[in-house]
Amino acid sequence: MSATPMKASGAVSLGHVPAPPTRTAADKLYDLLVWGGILLLLAISFGPAEISKVTRLFTNSENMQTFTTRLINPDFSEWRVYVREMWLTVQVAIWGTCLAVIMAIPFGFMCASNVAPSWLVWPMRRLMDFLRSVNELVLGLIFIVAVGLGPLAGVLAIALHTAGVLAKLFSEAVESIDSRPVEGVRATGAAKLHEIMWGVLPQVAPLWTSYALYRFESNSRSATVLGLIGAGGIGMKLMESMNSFQYEQTAAIGIIIVVAVTLIDMLSQAMRSRLL
Repeated sequence: MSATPMKASGAVSLGHVPAPPTRTAADKLYDLLVWGGILLLLAISFGPAEISKVTRLFTNSENMQTFTTRLINPDFSEWRVYVREMWLTVQVAIWGTCLAVIMAIPFGFMCASNVAPSWLVWPMRRLMDFLRSVNELVLGLIFIVAVGLGPLAGVLAIALHTAGVLAKLFSEAVESIDSRPVEGVRATGAAKLHEIMWGVLPQVAPLWTSYALYRFESNSRSATVLGLIGAGGIGMKLMESMNSFQYEQTAAIGIIIVVAVTLIDMLSQAMRSRLL
């Protein structure tokens, strides 16, 4: 007696490609308007962005050749100075990230709608929006005026901007938690602080740590750029070499920056992969 293979109802046969969903005229019109708007914006900004002058990159080929020739011959004669300044840049990123995390933890709870009262959530979110909207370079210039040239201005600039970014990420993590552990702690008659400590923090701590490590990667690059405006670190050496047309030294500094940032990224990625 031969057995007849049975097909489960609703199963999709192998090799069958489902037909694409039908699109209405309104959907097609919407797509046309979106892509038309993008093309229009590109056309309008073509002149102000000076895209037509991109040929200058090739017309001055002799200058580019001289510049490139000097860049491919890096001068590492002062490598100890460059490594020391790179380490200072990393320290700026470490302290900026650390201070940002300290600020972002309470700010994150204040921005979470399932933890903080509504009258507090809205103004705190707007404050964090403001901190995120101000670039580290702008904050760095402000703090250079306030505290003078040096690494402290870079630390404070990174700390404030990163606090705004992390507070948003932290609050979103808090809002997406499982409410059952919190309700279990609440059922014991625990105070609000205990609910947060035993019901919320254990759920969000790994994700928060991952966010902080990711921002440290970004801040190590931002600290380098902040040095260009006088906020200490390898960026100042990079600017000095460029201003004095010592492009061989510029190349050496660039290589050290790339190696350091790559190592930081690899270390951070390894740590985050163990957390999540």
